[in-house]
Amino acid sequence: MRKIIVFESLTLDGVMQAPGRPDEDARGGFTHGGWTAPYADPVIGSVAAEGMSKGSALLFGRRTYQDFASIWPSMPQPNPFTEVLNNSQKYVVSRTLSEPLPWMNSILIKGDASRTIAKLKQEPGLDLVILGSGELVRTLMLSNLIDQYVLLIYPLILGTGKRLFPDGNSFSSLHLVDVKTASTGVLIATYEPAESGKK
Repeated sequence: MRKIIVFESLTLDGVMQAPGRPDEDARGGFTHGGWTAPYADPVIGSVAAEGMSKGSALLFGRRTYQDFASIWPSMPQPNPFTEVLNNSQKYVVSRTLSEPLPWMNSILIKGDASRTIAKLKQEPGLDLVILGSGELVRTLMLSNLIDQYVLLIYPLILGTGKRLFPDGNSFSSLHLVDVKTASTGVLIATYEPAESGKK
């Protein structure tokens, strides 16, 4: 069975909105876009590269997919992630998009996200890595479909913005399986649902 792995950048107060660029996501009047940039570090780069080297497929919600698809196909080389992102199999969960999707190797998944992803998870194939896509992550959490969380926790409090785990989210107990520390103070913590971490 395939695993579903969440790979997210978060602030200490749990904000995940617009980590990469100032213009990435200004919804709700968010003005702090691009907050990860000052914390770049070889450890963070190596963790991201290691994850990509495992040959996972990618799983996106609509908004994150459209953002990635507007940038990565034309990203100049030599960026270490361009080839991997462009060539990876991509699954996109959306009720509003239609085929053909603009980014190469993209498959549209329609219908109820929990049901369709549960079925996809049972099929043979590569593990599925979710980048961004907070709404999709929260939906799959409710159905206990997430197998692992790789959380890059930045030493930063924004006080505003969309959070990965908002108030009213379902209760989950997690088990820490690995932690690394970047020179810039970023913690890279890998968690699994507590029940799967028991020996």
